[in-house]
Order: sequence, then structure tokens, then C-alpha cells
Amino acid sequence: MDYKDFGLVNTKRMFSDALSRHYAIPAFNFYNMETLRAIISAARDTRSPVILAVSESALKYMGEDLLRGMIWGLNIKDTDGVALHLDHGSSFESCVNAIKLGFSSVMIDGSKLPFDANAALAKQVSDYAHQYDVTVEAELGVLSGIEDENTKSEKSSYTNPDDVVNFVNATNIDSLAIAIGTSHGAYKRKSDDEELRFDILDAVAKQLPDFPLVLHGASSIPKTFINKINEFGGKMSNARGIAVNQLKQAVKKNICKINVDSDSRLAFTAGVREILSTKPDDFNPRDYLSLGQKYVYDNCIDEIKNIMNSANKL
Repeated sequence: MDYKDFGLVNTKRMFSDALSRHYAIPAFNFYNMETLRAIISAARDTRSPVILAVSESALKYMGEDLLRGMIWGLNIKDTDGVALHLDHGSSFESCVNAIKLGFSSVMIDGSKLPFDANAALAKQVSDYAHQYDVTVEAELGVLSGIEDENTKSEKSSYTNPDDVVNFVNATNIDSLAIAIGTSHGAYKRKSDDEELRFDILDAVAKQLPDFPLVLHGASSIPKTFINKINEFGGKMSNARGIAVNQLKQAVKKNICKINVDSDSRLAFTAGVREILSTKPDDFNPRDYLSLGQKYVYDNCIDEIKNIMNSANKL
């Protein structure tokens, strides 16, 4: 299946415009109809380009045919600026499968491999994907934290700026995810004083002045949703995200794609918990799933406008 048949675009033109106009493309992960509808509605209502991100575990959960059916149902046009992206592809085979399904962008994550093995794997994916005009992202450095079975690590390592030019030249990738202190999951920092390593970002951007850079693990973990979850029966103490002012600072540099997953999970969970707690006799899934969808939508609107600066960029 060619992604253009879905009305999708790859990320090449997206990133070029984001770099020139100093904004970031939001890459929102989704897992079901409700989260997908919330994301695409927020993007359309703000006239923002958007990357619909799907992890391998989410693809397995939704099923390939159902995923493609939902994408068809969005009635996307290429002027909408929508990409479908495989997040944290674990192998060459998983990237090939995504491309055959109609993904317009894939990430191959060999970040835990030695440099040469990571580069060789990324080059293999790039050589295949570019035959189909699909864009490729790879990662240097390792993020700590847990999001699902394919994105978890107890240790982190910062990206070495001295490696980035050799890596990009060796792989022919289209964008590079870097590690500057973000992490996966809802527990990204031990204290509110922790800062991202902007010195590393500056050094990488100096080495790759016109190359698209990506931040993973960059959810802000809004207190509003943490408080709602805890108010209605949850137990999420010490959850901390990346400070909004730091994310906005990163956008002013070469960061042109920011991945958001945990924030949507928290928003959806907050809505479901609220309805089930305040209306204990309600057993209609449309009610509690609808509020979860609304909270994901609200969060996407907020991040598009106040972090990504991508509103009205179509």
C-alpha cells in the first residue's frame, strides 16, 4: 500500500519548513479510535501539521487492518500535512512491514547497539525506505525510562556531538533523535531543578546546522491530569515531565519534531477515571471514553499552541 493513497505525506517538507520557521511538528502517539480522533481533530482545528505515531506494541494492539481502516476513515488530503510514523521500530523487518502497510515515515531504533552496528542498521532501513519515498529517523544516545516493551532502558547516555556528522553521512537518514536529558514515561525528573543539556543540543546543531533533530521522551506531564487521576482513585506520586519553558527553548533551536505519548495516556486515563468515579452507575463506554478523548484533544491543542508553535503553519 502506497502511503500517498491515504493522503499522507512524508516528513521531508514538514521538517524543512519547521527548521526555517522555528517550530516543531507534534508527533502524537495513538492507540485506538478515540486517541486518533482527538489528535487529528486538534491538528485540523489549529491548522497544524501532525505526525501520527504508532509503536510496534500499539500496532499489535490495534491490528494492521483496523489501523489502516481508521486511517482511511480520516479522509486525509496531502494538503492536511499528516504523516503516519512507526515509532521505535526495533528491526529492519518491522520497518519494511510498516512501509508495506502504508506508513510514510519510520524510525529505526538501534540506539542500544554499538555505533557501527547502529549505523549499519539505519543505512539498511534508509536504502529500502527511500525507494518508496518514505523518510527515516534514527537515534544516537539512549533515553532512560519505560513506555512500553520496545522503549525501556534503565540507563541513559547523552548523544556525543562528535559522532553526529559521521552517523548522518553513513546512514543517509532524514532526521536524528538525540539524547539531551529527556526520558520515557511519566517520571522523567527527580526534581523540578533538572535542566536539559542545551550545551549538547547547541553542539549537535552546530555540527548539523540544517538537519532535522528530534526529541523523544518529551512529554510535559501536566499536573492537571496527574491531579485528576489521583483525585479519582489513582496513585501517581512524584510524576514529573519536561518543563514547558525548556521544551520551548529546544524548539527555537534545531528541534523540529517533539514526541508526545505519556501526556495523551495521562489525559485519557484522567477522563475515564473521572466518569467512572463520579458516575458509578454509568456503564456506557461512550461516556467515559468520550471524556478521555476530550482531554486528549484539549492537551493536543495546548501543546500545539504553547509548546510546538505549530498552529496555523499549514
